Amino acid sequence: MSELEPWPQAHVLAELPATAKLSLHFDTEGLLADLDALRNSTWLGPQIISGEGLRPGVDVDWRKLPLRSVGGDPDRSDPGGPALDDFADTPLLAKAPHMALLLKHLPAPLRCVRLQSLGPGAASPLHNDTKYGLPWGIVRLHVPLITTPGAVLTIEDTTHCWQPGEFWYADFTRPHLVRNDDDITRVHLVIDCEPTRELLHLFPDAFRELKVLDHTLLSLPDMPVTPAELRDHRCTFAIPDSFTTFDEPDGAFLTSPRTRTATVDVHEGQLTLFFSGEPAFRLVHVGAGEFRFAGWTVERTIQFTRDCYGRQYATLRTRVGDQVRTLTLSAEPVGEPI
Repeated sequence: MSELEPWPQAHVLAELPATAKLSLHFDTEGLLADLDALRNSTWLGPQIISGEGLRPGVDVDWRKLPLRSVGGDPDRSDPGGPALDDFADTPLLAKAPHMALLLKHLPAPLRCVRLQSLGPGAASPLHNDTKYGLPWGIVRLHVPLITTPGAVLTIEDTTHCWQPGEFWYADFTRPHLVRNDDDITRVHLVIDCEPTRELLHLFPDAFRELKVLDHTLLSLPDMPVTPAELRDHRCTFAIPDSFTTFDEPDGAFLTSPRTRTATVDVHEGQLTLFFSGEPAFRLVHVGAGEFRFAGWTVERTIQFTRDCYGRQYATLRTRVGDQVRTLTLSAEPVGEPI
């Protein structure tokens, strides 16, 4: 998230509505029963929201209860980023069978899922989220559970008060704020997932037009990789520092003057990126020797290839909608496995 930083939104996506109501039905009473079962769990917050990218030092009664997180960690409510672990259910989801059923029927790979509350009198500054939208392969969905007329979301110039029983998408890369002017805590189930064609069938027709799909980074399924292929991809190369930072400005890695030595090796049966001998990021195969970072989407990947002489290369790739940027680097073989 950032405080109104510009971002390269494709023009065709900017023409889409800022919000959309999804056509997915679920058991609202069951979700509320799950919420009651989770009320006495340890919610994260209230907190200083500087880590979320809002104005530093803003204390907002904004609490979260993670149901899915990086590594299934119940103490993490962040939306993720390159990591050693992918997203997994936290132990809390087992206490919420109706929420788990809703998530099971959502036709999209799930990322972060959390209950999110906004306390009485709480309000956020006007801000926008970066790299959490269709061009980067992430959609954020809201299922309102408890709300009142004074608990609202204002996005661009329109104010919304979503109701229980509804399922909403919003483009949070656009300027927005939330506030709660009532004396009852607002609670939403907030779901981050990767867009698929099946998911977009729950959206209004405008989201499925070809010109929109062309600018949407659709999810790619994880693909198996053989032990021989894992061994063949082991190498070392100089990687731009910024490439492993998910909030890097788009394309900055192409001109980054600072690099560090990256080693690609097998760690616990998975291809992993190492720095200074320490495992840093697990690599997840999406096909043709191309790997995304665990905890992130195919917004940025590394592809390993060899030429006809057996020389190794690592191609760094980032995607924003239909825009693809690549940088191919020479790589050297490594010795014994780490």
